[in-house]
Amino acid sequence: MRTVVLSLGLALLCLLRAEAGAAGPDRSKIAGKWYVVALASNSEFYLREKDRLKMVMASLSVLGEDKLKVSFAALTPEGCRRRETIFKKTSDEGEVYLSEGGDKMVQVLDTDYKSYAVIFATRVKDGKTLHMLRLYSRRQEVSPEVMALFRRFAKEQSFTDEMIKMLPSQDECRVDEP
Repeated sequence: MRTVVLSLGLALLCLLRAEAGAAGPDRSKIAGKWYVVALASNSEFYLREKDRLKMVMASLSVLGEDKLKVSFAALTPEGCRRRETIFKKTSDEGEVYLSEGGDKMVQVLDTDYKSYAVIFATRVKDGKTLHMLRLYSRRQEVSPEVMALFRRFAKEQSFTDEMIKMLPSQDECRVDEP
């Protein structure tokens, strides 16, 4: 579960990828609360555990020019797990950020910053390349149009229907509570 939570956080950080334009992204647009509302992955762990997974909440704070603080809250069988991670910007190309291991690559496929973001992540673990597509939302619900957009991106990345999961909401575990 820790791997999933860290991976989700890194993907959320990559929401900072630039909107078109020479000035680059406005990092303040990404700050605040997000929910991971849908996933698609080829990870064996994900495929085995996806029916137990619930929505994850994340909160982003911009720290200076090159750092982001991401706070996570995920419901696990052991209860609510919260984690904070600081990520450092490593490149201006696509706003790439890395944490401790630096073994993840993340790409924002689509976002409007106001309501949703579709993010594709690749990670190498134990010699295997794992892919995960995530749908982030500012609210726990997404419109049918946004869900259809996510499914289209999932199909373009060769995910099958069995690999796609709309996550149920969870109110028991929030990032903004002690």
